[in-house]
Amino acid sequence: MIKEISCFKAYDVRGRIPSELNEDVAYRIGVGIASYFSAKSVVVGYDVRPSSIDILNALTKGINSQGAKVYSIGLCGTEEIYFATNHLETDAGVMITASHNPADYNGLKIVGKGAKPVSMDSGLGEIKEIADQSLSSLETEPMMELVDIKAEYIEKLLEFIDPNTIKPMHIVTNSGNGCAGPTLDLLEEKLPLKFTKIQNDPDGTFPNGIPNPLLPENRDITSKAVVEHSADLGIAWDGDFDRCFFFDSNGDFIENYYLIGLLSEQLLKISPGDSIVHDPRLVWNTVEEVNGFGGIPIISKSGHSFIKEVMRANNSIYGGEMSGHHYFRDFYFSDSGMIPWLLLIENVSSSGSSLTDLVRDRINKFPVSGEINRTYVGWEVAKMLCGLRYIDFDEDYTVISESPNGDGHIDSNIDNRLIGFQIGIDLTYPILKKTYVDFRGRAGVYANFMDLDLNVYNGNQFGDNQWAAGVNDRSVEAAGQFELGVGLRYQVSPKFSLKCGTELWYLSGIGTAYDQLNNGIMGRDSVEGYEDLINAVFTYGGEIRY
Repeated sequence: MIKEISCFKAYDVRGRIPSELNEDVAYRIGVGIASYFSAKSVVVGYDVRPSSIDILNALTKGINSQGAKVYSIGLCGTEEIYFATNHLETDAGVMITASHNPADYNGLKIVGKGAKPVSMDSGLGEIKEIADQSLSSLETEPMMELVDIKAEYIEKLLEFIDPNTIKPMHIVTNSGNGCAGPTLDLLEEKLPLKFTKIQNDPDGTFPNGIPNPLLPENRDITSKAVVEHSADLGIAWDGDFDRCFFFDSNGDFIENYYLIGLLSEQLLKISPGDSIVHDPRLVWNTVEEVNGFGGIPIISKSGHSFIKEVMRANNSIYGGEMSGHHYFRDFYFSDSGMIPWLLLIENVSSSGSSLTDLVRDRINKFPVSGEINRTYVGWEVAKMLCGLRYIDFDEDYTVISESPNGDGHIDSNIDNRLIGFQIGIDLTYPILKKTYVDFRGRAGVYANFMDLDLNVYNGNQFGDNQWAAGVNDRSVEAAGQFELGVGLRYQVSPKFSLKCGTELWYLSGIGTAYDQLNNGIMGRDSVEGYEDLINAVFTYGGEIRY
């Protein structure tokens, strides 16, 4: 009996080695990729994880079995696969990586011709179906052609700036022992910069911790190095360097919220009147910056496939997400972790201003907290949330009803288009693992949230009218969202009904969403944490409406 593959996610393949992802699974996915794209050629690359070579060989065998040629570009970052897919004009590209996950994980990021992304509703589901029905044959030898595209890739990056305008400066870089180091070494030869490199050598055991600069505990080493070496700025990357993060000369972490506004301004000076795509977490500062420089701000659902789709539809010059992904039209509408810092040093060089100077006013005008994480189990989250009082609104953010027992108020002048804050629930694993709260805006309020004191900001993200949120001990009058690890987000309504609002499709409630997930439409075979949450809602007096 053929075993169903369990490591397909909403946008990619990712799982623990070898229980979820192994050579048998990689072979079968290779069959699915070559078959779905009717591929004559596929380019592959891999990150530094210990399992990557075995996955590469098995994947290649599966692709070969369908008569397709495989080009291998070796150790690389995900964006190098985007480049190679176009440069080599292949029918598909595959990056073997689990990004910022621990060393015992690995995965596959898959793109089609022109580096066009696939997701569960645009090709990844079909690849899974083919793979699920395939058998592996690992006895054959993998056939691949090794191709070195590094020089051409570096030249492509440098097309985004004028290297002759870059002034000498000192930069601390932290590759997190991922794949960014070799690329930085090549760029160093082309630019008049002094680098202080930490964790620069690729090491798939990640001796200094998983390469995820979004985690506060992983930022400290970069921050201290910037101060210690009196550097002008610091930059850190995740494992496959498709995300980048910045520190100013004081060692302070600069939220990507402000970098996206800064990059939008810089690119709109080059291309006036162009459009900029942003996710729903990046509104006031981004919209004001884009409008102020004659651009057109366009909001998109979060997630790389959605951002890229909206950018292609509008021919947008640039797109950005709070998560640290930056997308560029002239880089195949794909994300890059190298282009943003090259543009930034060009801005610093031409303006004569430091990163601190460039973002200070925006930080003061639009402060954000960043994500604040706490760990709960499902019943704790449900108990807490059943005590909250929310505003119900539809998929266009038009208010349907206001919770009758809310302690706060909604300004009568509001234009009925609201998003207040996000409470994210990560269901990547079978149990509920974490929640996060991310507040931003102009009107300051104070909250006591599950014994965690927060200075928060709230406001209307979609219009000029401001609104106040009455907040006191587990009573919040605002719109919220739940985020599932599979990539869905659910908007919270009174009495705990949930409505899918921003990711793959619109659903009318938690029950329907549960049915969809449980029936495997999302490719998930385990929703125990979600089931626990549903049961806990009933236990603590909540009501599920759909």
